[in-house]
Amino acid sequence: MFDLEKAVEQWRRQMLAAGIKTPVPLEELESHLREEVEQQADSGRSLSEAFTTAVERVGPASVLKAEFKKVERPGRVWKRKLVWVLTSLAFLSCWMEFGQSPAVVLAYGVLLAGLILASFIDFAQFMIPDTLTLGGIGAGLLSSVLLPQLHGQRAPIAGMGQSLLGIAVGAGLLYLVLRLGKLAFGRQKLELRANTKITFTDRGLVLPEKAIPYDELFYRKSDVVALHAQAVEIGGLSYHDVPIHLTRKSLRIGNDEFNPAEVSNWEAISTEIVLPREAMGLGDLKLLAAIGAFLGWQGAAFSLAASSVIGCLVVGGGSIAWRRSQWAARLPYGPFLALAAAIWIFAGKQLVALVAP
Repeated sequence: MFDLEKAVEQWRRQMLAAGIKTPVPLEELESHLREEVEQQADSGRSLSEAFTTAVERVGPASVLKAEFKKVERPGRVWKRKLVWVLTSLAFLSCWMEFGQSPAVVLAYGVLLAGLILASFIDFAQFMIPDTLTLGGIGAGLLSSVLLPQLHGQRAPIAGMGQSLLGIAVGAGLLYLVLRLGKLAFGRQKLELRANTKITFTDRGLVLPEKAIPYDELFYRKSDVVALHAQAVEIGGLSYHDVPIHLTRKSLRIGNDEFNPAEVSNWEAISTEIVLPREAMGLGDLKLLAAIGAFLGWQGAAFSLAASSVIGCLVVGGGSIAWRRSQWAARLPYGPFLALAAAIWIFAGKQLVALVAP
């Protein structure tokens, strides 16, 4: 007997595999597919025939992905233009503020350009590439050696020392925040539809709307994926109504223990799953380290404190304006760090002097 829900789930997996991973268009496509199935069934076709016809009318995944790219392309063009405009304004502002030293203008301009690019990438992908963060750390360290005046020093070795201290303080402070955030917000419960199938592969778990690599889940030894499954199929064995606990090195289903490295492509059906999560990503830690490399430990500490205040104001104001408590979950932290670092470059020391004269 044809199972429509299983067929739709398989169709969603094909869409995900083709690269259509954003929840909004995928949900819209599924809604359109179901409407088409209903119309075809009302016309006298069997449910299986109705589904096949609906899939053909919605279109293959490759064509749909190409169409979505056409729609996204104008937005990407405007984003690139905005990046160039903001970068130009950043260099101009540096010239107006530090024009007596062109080398300092160049150093701060490079930092601001990297922060602008990192912010746009973080908004789009919720991650910051290592090429920007680690590259920024190297560029900041080199700039501090060549331009020790960035840190109020004269000797290159003193400039390098201040840069290294800034890297250590920036990374150390944010790592402490990460650990405390992990204790407070280290688990995320996802509510799923009834009879949702969760597939565990050798690389990650696959939900109806997204695939999550294990590397993103198991950052620490204590990280656990937990769920209560109505049914489980693994290695020819079947379980019903059992708890599941999965770590990087262990898998417990009910009272049975398995080695995750020896089992793959097993499935569980559940209505919820609890995933480990970070308060913020390691990209933010590396970004603050790069800021510290250019601005020293004071700049790194100021950027962390000011970004927290800015984030609270933005998140609080946005939640009130849109009346959505989930609004904060869609905001990356990197742009707040970038804005705070820019404030330090142009007015940070003056602000600190006002607070602590």
